[in-house]
Amino acid sequence: MLDATTRSGGTATASPRATAAELAVAVPPATTASPVASTGFAARCVRVLLSPWSRLSLLVALLAAGACTVLLFEPQRLLTQGWPPQLGGAAAALVFTVAYGVCTVAFVPRPLLNLAAGALFGSQLGLGVSLAGTVLGAGIAFCLGRALGQDALRPLLRGRWLQAVDGQLSRHGFRSMLAVRLFPGVPFWAANYCAAVSRMGLLPFLLATGLGSIPNTAAYVVAGARASAPTSPAFLIALACIALPALAGVVVAWRKRHRLRQL
Repeated sequence: MLDATTRSGGTATASPRATAAELAVAVPPATTASPVASTGFAARCVRVLLSPWSRLSLLVALLAAGACTVLLFEPQRLLTQGWPPQLGGAAAALVFTVAYGVCTVAFVPRPLLNLAAGALFGSQLGLGVSLAGTVLGAGIAFCLGRALGQDALRPLLRGRWLQAVDGQLSRHGFRSMLAVRLFPGVPFWAANYCAAVSRMGLLPFLLATGLGSIPNTAAYVVAGARASAPTSPAFLIALACIALPALAGVVVAWRKRHRLRQL
C-alpha cells in the first residue's frame, strides 16, 4: 500500500540508510603514503651513506679538515713562543699528548713535535709525552683507516708491489711494523694507513709502534731539550742517533733496489 505522499504526487524523502550509502560511494577514501615505500627509501639512503666509497669520502674530508686546522693554528710556534703560561704540570703534559696525537693524524711531522716536546718538558718527561702521543695518534689513524677506508681500498690492491706490502703486513704485522718504525724513510701517516688497510691487528700495531719509535723519538727529544747548547755531548750524540738510522735505511734500500724493481 502506497503512503499518502506518493499517492498525492508529492516529493518523497530518501531514507537515512540510502543517503549514507550514496555518500559512501561519492566520497573517496583519503590516500595515505605506503609505509613499505618510505621504509625502502630510508634503507636505500642508509646503504648509500654506509657504502665503502661514502665512508672513504668522509675519511678524506676529515683528514683535509684536520690539515687545514693545523695550517691555521701553526703548532710549530711552540718552538719559538713556548707553552701557554696558564698551563703547567700534569695538565700541560696531558694537553700536549692529546695535541700530539691529533697533529700526527693531520700530517704534522713527528720530528717537529718531538723537538717541541724536548724544548718544553725536558728529556725525560718530553720522551714520555712524545711516545704517548705517538701511540695515540697511530691508534686514531689506524681506527679511522680501518673503519672508513679498508673496504674501499682493499679491492684496489692489484699491483704486485701493493700486494707484497699487504701480504707482509697481514702475515708478519708486528715485525714488519717494528722495522718500519726503527728505520725512518716511510712517513708516519703512510705506515698507519697502510697497516689499517691490511689485515694487521690493532694490538700488534700499537706495540710495534711504541717499541719501534723509542730510539728515534728519544734522539729528537734530547736534541730539542739541549738545543740551547749545540756543542754539548748529549746534543751531538742525539744528532748521531738521528743520522745513523737514516743512513742505514738508505743503505738497505740501495741493496734491495733490484728486488724492489721486480715487484
